[in-house]
Amino acid sequence: MMVMELSSIDYVIGEAHGFHDGAIAIVNDGEILFAEHTERRTGIKHDPSRYVGYGAKKGTFPRVFYEKPRWRQARQWLSGETIRPKEKGFDAYIEHHWAHAAASYYTHPWPSIEPVCVVIDAIGEFDTASIWYKKKKVWEIKYPSSLGLFYSAVTKEIGLTPNRDEHLTMALAATAQPYDKELTKYLEELAFTDLHRGLPYADITYGRSPGLMAATAQAILEKEILKIMKIARTYSDHLCYGGGVALNCVANSKVHDLFTDTWIFPNPGDAGAAFGAAAAYYDKPIKFEHNFLGTTIEGDMNPKEIAKHILKNGVAGIANGPSEYGPRALGNRSLLADPRGDVPQKVYQIKQRASYSPLAPAILSEHFRAYFTGPRSEYMSYVCGTHDCDHMPMIKHIDGSARVQIVRPDSPSILRKVLEEWYNLTACPILINTSLNPKGKPVVNTRKAADSFASEHNIVVF
Repeated sequence: MMVMELSSIDYVIGEAHGFHDGAIAIVNDGEILFAEHTERRTGIKHDPSRYVGYGAKKGTFPRVFYEKPRWRQARQWLSGETIRPKEKGFDAYIEHHWAHAAASYYTHPWPSIEPVCVVIDAIGEFDTASIWYKKKKVWEIKYPSSLGLFYSAVTKEIGLTPNRDEHLTMALAATAQPYDKELTKYLEELAFTDLHRGLPYADITYGRSPGLMAATAQAILEKEILKIMKIARTYSDHLCYGGGVALNCVANSKVHDLFTDTWIFPNPGDAGAAFGAAAAYYDKPIKFEHNFLGTTIEGDMNPKEIAKHILKNGVAGIANGPSEYGPRALGNRSLLADPRGDVPQKVYQIKQRASYSPLAPAILSEHFRAYFTGPRSEYMSYVCGTHDCDHMPMIKHIDGSARVQIVRPDSPSILRKVLEEWYNLTACPILINTSLNPKGKPVVNTRKAADSFASEHNIVVF
C-alpha cells in the first residue's frame, strides 16, 4: 500500500481518531489529494486508531485535529466518563461540530449563495446538534440531550451494535408502524436524557418487537430533526448537513423537502470530519468532484466483459481505482449484481445480510425518473419512491422505497461504463451495488484482499 510523502508547507492534514472511525485527509491548493479511513489500512471495521502511512521528508505542514481535547475532557469529567488523554503534536484543534459543518460548507456547490449548516450527531465536545451561519454557531443543543445517542441507545436495546448498526435500525423501522402510544411517550421522554450507556431498564420495552422499537425511534428522530431544520430554514433556503445522523437517508429525504437545495458531504460522520478539520483550517472553498480519494488498486478492466459476466453469472466484484472516502461503496469497491429475478438472493448469501436490509440500486442518471421518484444522489444520501420496479423486487424495501445511487456520465468510476454496457445488453439501466467486504470487515483495499474475497465466495472480482 502506498505511503503518502509530503514535501510542501501548502499541505494541510486533517485527522480524526480516538473514538470511532479514525481517518486522515490531505488538502493542498484547493483540492483533496488523499482521504481514507483507518479501517481500510488495518482491516479492523470502524477502527478508531490513528491513520499511519504518510510522512514528510521536506518542509513542514500544519496538522489539524477534529475536536478540542480539553473541552472533551471537561465533558468526560462532568459526565463521569473515562477521561481520554489529550492528543498532542497538532498545530490546530477544530471544534468538533465545526469540523463536521466545514466538510460540507467548503465543498458546497453554490458559489454565490450563503448556506446554513446543520450538524447532528451523538456528541462533539459538548454539542450534540448545532446550526452554523456565516461560519458562526447560531444555535445548539448540548449534552446530555442527544438525538444521536438516543438512536444508538435504541440500536443497542434491540440487540444491534451501537456506533455500527444504526443503518440496520433504520432499515428495520420500515417493518412496523409506530402505533404504540405508551412506548412513543416513554421514548420521547428519554430522547433528551443521558443515554450514553444505553436505555435504562424498564418493563415497558419488554415484549415490544425490534421492528416496533426501531419504527418508534425513527419517527421520533425524524420529528426532532425537522424541528431543528425549520429553525435552520430561517437563515437560508440552502442547507449543508453533516454529523453521523446525516447518514440516516430516510430522514434526509424529509429534510430535503424543506429546502430549495441540500448538500450532504458524502462522508458526514466522524471519518469525514478529518477532512472537515483540514477544510476549516484551510478556510477557502475546496474543489470536490467525487469521493474516490483513497488507496488505488491498479488494473485494466473491460466494461463489456464485466457486463457480460454479470449477465451470465449474476454477480461480479469490482476492486479497481481509488477507494471511496465514506461508508458506502460507489463502484470502485463494489459487489454488482443483476437486479432481476432471484439473482439478488445470492448477494444476501455472500454478504450474510439481514433479510430486512434492502439492496441498493445504481442507475444511469438519465433513466432515474423512469423508475424512481424523489431526491437524486450520487452518494446514496436519500431514499426514493419506486415505480415500474416489480421485476426487480430486491431493490425495494418493504415500504416500497429504495436507496438509489445515480451514476452520471462524468463519473470517474468504471461503474458508469459497466452500466452502459449492461443497458446495451439488457435494456435495464440498473445494477445492484453493495460493498465488497466480508461480513464484519471493511471493504477490500488491496488486490490480495479482493482475490481472497473472490476465492472465498467463488465469484470473479475484476
